[in-house]
Amino acid sequence: MSDMTDVPKSGFAKRLPLIAILLVAVIGAFTLKDYLSFETLRDNREALLAFRDANFVLTVGLFMLAYIVIVAFSLPGATIATLTGGFLFATFPGALFNVSAATIGAILIFLAARWGLGEKLAAKMEGSEGAVKKIKDGIDENQWSMLFLIRLVPAVPFFVANLVPALVGVPLRRFAISTFIGIIPGGVVYTSVGAGLGEVFERGETPNLGIIFEPQILLPILGLCLLAALPIVIKAARGK
Repeated sequence: MSDMTDVPKSGFAKRLPLIAILLVAVIGAFTLKDYLSFETLRDNREALLAFRDANFVLTVGLFMLAYIVIVAFSLPGATIATLTGGFLFATFPGALFNVSAATIGAILIFLAARWGLGEKLAAKMEGSEGAVKKIKDGIDENQWSMLFLIRLVPAVPFFVANLVPALVGVPLRRFAISTFIGIIPGGVVYTSVGAGLGEVFERGETPNLGIIFEPQILLPILGLCLLAALPIVIKAARGK
């Protein structure tokens, strides 16, 4: 009798972190969107710079902690956080702080998803037959390429890129490495935009967040995407 009651509790306990993330994400989408904004950064820029100058190490720690929470709970404001990193710490080391915090946050949501659903789902996919098994095998055979692609392609939402690998059984180490390296190009671009916010504020303008889709930025990123996809193309050609 006790064994029968322990199983549901154990299953529910495993899902608690993922449930908490989803709940906070939904609540945050409605309550924080007006606070984690460009206007908030603009209105508080002098106070932020003063606090940074007086407490640099503490500012770095608090900033990275806030960024990790935003990513881990999929809260609105990740782009603003990246801009803030550039505004406070310049392109470098701002990009390093941004990419590191984003990677840690991604790892947390990856672990929550895998612990709650991923292991069970991956096992079911492994034991299945037909199209589902072929999709799982295709991802397994090209994990590095697929992981880099979903990070490099600007159209893939960060939240999706964190969940999908957890649901198909990607190893944590591989996920962490591909996330850190894969988000560097976009992270550096937006951090550099943030580093120039001082002049933007003075002109009373808003930053160009669509800069990543401009040819001089997008084409090199697409080149990296093609490079990441090359092993998949070669395997497909050999298979034929």
